[in-house]
Amino acid sequence: MTHHWPIRVYYEDTDFAGIVYYANYLKFIERARSELVRAAGIDQAALKAGGIAFAVRRLEADYLAPARYDDELTVTTGITRLTGARFDLDQSVARGAETLFAAKVQVVCLSDSGRPARLPEDVRRKIAQYCDVTGA
Repeated sequence: MTHHWPIRVYYEDTDFAGIVYYANYLKFIERARSELVRAAGIDQAALKAGGIAFAVRRLEADYLAPARYDDELTVTTGITRLTGARFDLDQSVARGAETLFAAKVQVVCLSDSGRPARLPEDVRRKIAQYCDVTGA
């Protein structure tokens, strides 16, 4: 199952050329990941209070076409791999049927000390509903 999150491009998202500034795509996909976690029923504040947090470990991005002011976009997120302490995602930003940006993201689970930590079983189970690959 994939998660879809609609966004609109605001003036503040654009650069001098009138297109979305490249770093803002990272903000768009970060917000979409947060919304996926929320939709899965995971309270990140409660996780943090329990000594667990998510962090991006790796990201590979492709900028395919520009988005512009007032465009209506959709961020699509799917989990492609889920292990005991991390999950990999494919994320894309599209305007209608046209993909403008695509990223492969690896998110890890960390303890308060910044060391790798296992995903709590209930969190892993909730995230698993968004896995695009069986047996991940």
